[in-house]
Amino acid sequence: MYQHLTIIGNLGKDPDMRFLPDGRAVTNLSVATNNVYKGADGQQVKETCWFKVAVFGKQAEACAEYLARGRLVLVEGRLKPDKNTGGPRIWDKQDGTKGASFEVTATTVKFLGGGGNGEGRPKREDDDLPGDIPNTGVDGWGDDDIPY
Repeated sequence: MYQHLTIIGNLGKDPDMRFLPDGRAVTNLSVATNNVYKGADGQQVKETCWFKVAVFGKQAEACAEYLARGRLVLVEGRLKPDKNTGGPRIWDKQDGTKGASFEVTATTVKFLGGGGNGEGRPKREDDDLPGDIPNTGVDGWGDDDIPY
């Protein structure tokens, strides 16, 4: 059996790092991917899919230090199903509608889109990152829409 997931999306909030009892770092990232298409009625439909990403070890420390809300990232890893449902985590939005998020255990996180975070953070000298992919931000989505 084999499972491999690759997503490219923007961070919905700043990374959250903590340490496990064994001393390993773990950083949680909230990554949003957007899909825009025309619905049956011809109207444009925008879907956002949220991924809660757990990154471990030295990579977790680098993510916590160099990433910020709005930053474009590529994440490779595997899906971790909800213990209760076997699928995505279901949650209630503030407007009363349902939302879903998927949990991912990262094997690789690549920083994309240059050194900025969409909120004016200047590029650091040691941010040696590709700058040819635009930092698109999490357009139209506020903190209330982020499930975690």
